[in-house]
Amino acid sequence: MITILSGGTGTPKLIQGIKRIHDQKKIKVVVNTLENDYFSGVYIAADIDTVMYTFADMINDETWYGIKNDTFITNEELNRLNSPELLRIGDKDRAIKIQKTQLLKTHSLTEVVDIQRKSLNIKAKIIPMSDEKSQIKIVTDIGELKFHQFLIKEKSEPKVEDVVFDNVKPSKEVIPSIEKSDMVVIGPSNPITSILPIISMKDVKKALEKAYVVAISPIIGNNPVSGPTGKFMKALGYEVSPYGVASMYSNFLNKFIIDKEDVELKMKIERIVKDVEIANTKMTSMNIKEELARLVLNT
Repeated sequence: MITILSGGTGTPKLIQGIKRIHDQKKIKVVVNTLENDYFSGVYIAADIDTVMYTFADMINDETWYGIKNDTFITNEELNRLNSPELLRIGDKDRAIKIQKTQLLKTHSLTEVVDIQRKSLNIKAKIIPMSDEKSQIKIVTDIGELKFHQFLIKEKSEPKVEDVVFDNVKPSKEVIPSIEKSDMVVIGPSNPITSILPIISMKDVKKALEKAYVVAISPIIGNNPVSGPTGKFMKALGYEVSPYGVASMYSNFLNKFIIDKEDVELKMKIERIVKDVEIANTKMTSMNIKEELARLVLNT
């Protein structure tokens, strides 16, 4: 059994490789929920849906958001009616989000996700990190912004001064999943806004210290693979490099995988993480994703 800690972009790429070589019934994924919010009247759990669509082979892997070959009739009509959406939501994607919104009236988020993943014939277990309402705020030189305002409306351009997120309780399945796993995989998601909220919850670090933990760097050199990771790390005082990522996880990390372009950092990182592996972490093809998955799982 493996448990994967995930955000919504880098880690789902790795999941594509892992699910080709590992029994889905023996995979659990704990997914960040701090970016969840209501948009256009529906509940958006973007990272959860991305992981769900990845397992169901539905993901739009050009944008890593939404469903491939979706239509946007509702979105276009809202624009025509001068009610533009902050998030561009496809029609099939919207149907799943509408169902989620309705189910949340009588079920916890964990229960809702379980209902939906079963309806999509997903064998892996997808676990929201928390069932509590929460949010993450980006403190910038133009003021305090909600995450999606910063990311989409402001296009990640403002200078980031701080990243603040709610301290929430883990959902009931998070700790047992980590404790019962043969391996915990921290995927190459944004370490500040995707992974740090998960590992900061009560008792999660304690559980990770007793587990075998493997992480993949989301940074090559000093360049994040995607998104404003560098801005967030710098704002919280971390070096924007694979070493900076390793330092965040060093108290519980057993193996760290860095890109072949960062081979010169191997000895430096080995001062804080005993086992450092070199690989091609640019997941530009399915073969590379599978090769990386095999290195992660040591198969």
